[in-house]
Amino acid sequence: MSDNKYKNLKIENIVASGVIADSIDLEDIAEKIENCELNKKKFPGAVFRIENPKVAVLVFSSGKIVMTGIRREEDLKLGLDYLMKELKVAGVSTFDVPDVAITNMVCSYDTEKQINLNRIVVALNLENIEYEPEQFPGLVYRLDDPKIVALLFSSGKVILTGGRNLDDVRAGLDKLEKQLESIL
Repeated sequence: MSDNKYKNLKIENIVASGVIADSIDLEDIAEKIENCELNKKKFPGAVFRIENPKVAVLVFSSGKIVMTGIRREEDLKLGLDYLMKELKVAGVSTFDVPDVAITNMVCSYDTEKQINLNRIVVALNLENIEYEPEQFPGLVYRLDDPKIVALLFSSGKVILTGGRNLDDVRAGLDKLEKQLESIL
């Protein structure tokens, strides 16, 4: 598949997680860091919202974090650098090198053609497919290698999730299109 084929592939959300410290006093950072909220009755972690790049970071007392809302791979590093700087200014002892990695990438893709979901169900291995149009309008197709889940819609739109990088997502998309080529 040529790079031009990927022109309709768009990152919708990147989720990254990992550990940045041995422990973090959430009450302390919620007081000292702007845009950091803590409401232990609703959620056990602090929510730190970064405006540029737009990223939401869930910070836990264990020193673990989850970053979400990331739209570009470069923004992961920018957001993480900003978080680490803000924590250091607040007096938090963090690791020199945080151990944070992408755990899930959600992408959308437009095939630019209608997809007959019923034909796919009949033609493909039912073990990897879930399709209950009364419950959900999309067909769920699980690929084994790479481990990607594709949601296919009759409009031709596809959501790909489970990849840890764009290479995984592209490989999943290539495999999906190859399998659908003979059916559609």
